[in-house]
Amino acid sequence: MTDRLTIRRPDDWHVHLRDGAMLRGVARFTARRFARAIVMPNLQPPVTTTAAAAAYRDRILAAADGFQPLMTCYLTDHTDPDDLAAGHADGVFTAAKLYPAGATTNSASGVTDVAKLAPVLDRMQAIGMPLLVHGEVTDPAIDIFDREAAFLTRVLTGILRDFPALKIVLEHITTADAAQFVADGPATLAATITPQHLLLDRNALFEGGLRPHAYCLPVLKRERHRRAVVDAAISGSPKFFLGTDSAPHGVRRKEAACGCAGIFNAPFALESYATVFDREGALDRLEGFASEHGARFYGLPLNEGTVTLERAPVLVPERIATEDDAVVPFHAGETLGWRVVD
Repeated sequence: MTDRLTIRRPDDWHVHLRDGAMLRGVARFTARRFARAIVMPNLQPPVTTTAAAAAYRDRILAAADGFQPLMTCYLTDHTDPDDLAAGHADGVFTAAKLYPAGATTNSASGVTDVAKLAPVLDRMQAIGMPLLVHGEVTDPAIDIFDREAAFLTRVLTGILRDFPALKIVLEHITTADAAQFVADGPATLAATITPQHLLLDRNALFEGGLRPHAYCLPVLKRERHRRAVVDAAISGSPKFFLGTDSAPHGVRRKEAACGCAGIFNAPFALESYATVFDREGALDRLEGFASEHGARFYGLPLNEGTVTLERAPVLVPERIATEDDAVVPFHAGETLGWRVVD
């Protein structure tokens, strides 16, 4: 049995750092564990221009140094391909994010019809800029638990056909359908996987009552889907890599009549992933998933530093204070079996 594991310093290929007081409260948790992080652009207003991304990057670095925030452009029906390409050439934009309008938090300004993005996607394909996708349809006639599967056939299949050289990351996959779709897809298609979708199925939303801190989008699915996502993560396939989708909201916004979607997992994300890989007898594949596959897909160098985890109990706090509220972390009040050695 392995009781101590040292891996190359990992990257988080999907994180929400928010802005203002929340940014100042949560960015440090990502910075202390990850060398780089792909930062989501769904602020209010969203990050839709090179100038806005550069300014946001400055605010992130002021809140927490010691890591490299990789900025993304929030795509809309009116995204300017020239500004997008210029931002990528200048090293401001690493990737662009497709939110179907209304799919998740702060996505109202997202894309209403992927066909409107054709000039943008064509330019991204030409310059080698990855497209990051929130893979859910927003058709109210589609059950919320089926929206990811419907997106694969209704939207993603067409993007892959029309833009065969475009690198695409299907983010935070939650279903057996998505895991198989990515595994069977071209080398230009990859996926990120969160700790919550590895550890929880949809029963967690209702355990002993309604659990707002287990509510995220895409929503948790049936156990068979969780099992398929675990199998993808531990498979060793370079198509699957770490993306926490850590998405903090203050307690007042989560514990409300219409609570916000998002799970704040950054403080103990590595411990969460280690728990899964240990349980599956796959600790030897954690480094690839956390530290290698994503960097290679993005065409970036592997990190030089290391992180060490050891088998030891670590108590997750019930709440973490911010300037004007508090956030409830994933695993709040639980004792995990792995901890990062600082």
